[in-house]
Amino acid sequence: MSIEPRAATTRSPRLPRDERRAQLLAAALEVFAAHGYHGAAMDEIAETAQVSKPVLYQHFPSKRELYIALLDSHLASLTDIMKSALASTTDNRERVNAVIRAYFDFIAADDQAHRIVFQSDLVNDADVASRLEKFNRGFSEAIAEVIASDTRLPLVEAQILGRGLAGLAQVSARYWLETSNSLDIGVAADLVSRLAWKGISRFPKEA
Repeated sequence: MSIEPRAATTRSPRLPRDERRAQLLAAALEVFAAHGYHGAAMDEIAETAQVSKPVLYQHFPSKRELYIALLDSHLASLTDIMKSALASTTDNRERVNAVIRAYFDFIAADDQAHRIVFQSDLVNDADVASRLEKFNRGFSEAIAEVIASDTRLPLVEAQILGRGLAGLAQVSARYWLETSNSLDIGVAADLVSRLAWKGISRFPKEA
């Protein structure tokens, strides 16, 4: 009985470096989201991207470097989204709503990216933790500058409020993601923004 030869593994065509890097990051996101950092294998990432392992290692010499690059990419995207929301209006009530809705939209559009950024099994790694803290600090400080300008609170006090608002957006959006089938995203974001505004709008009235 003759044995049919195995079909050669399909490989993706040659791409410009930036396009190849984007392709590899997309494949890594899929594998890391499915298996976590420790459960992911470079073999599977290469297979998912339909490239050889040497090609993968040409761009990312290690799994750790690949994960860090993916984390940096998504944190940069989220930072741009938050800054755009803050700059979208001069009305601070609308700013609060825009920031919170933007965060909800981010995780709704790509919950894999959200899991990579905030629910990774590598969050206790020093390099990962420092990147997350840099993002959280930048996010909350941007909010604090708006609060300080609007309320005339000292910046140090506005920073506490900014960190609290950033945390409120993140925690509530993550909870919504887990129960998204039960509540419309617009309703959820509006509830949270109304809660946040009820608190922030009382400054400086009680100052």
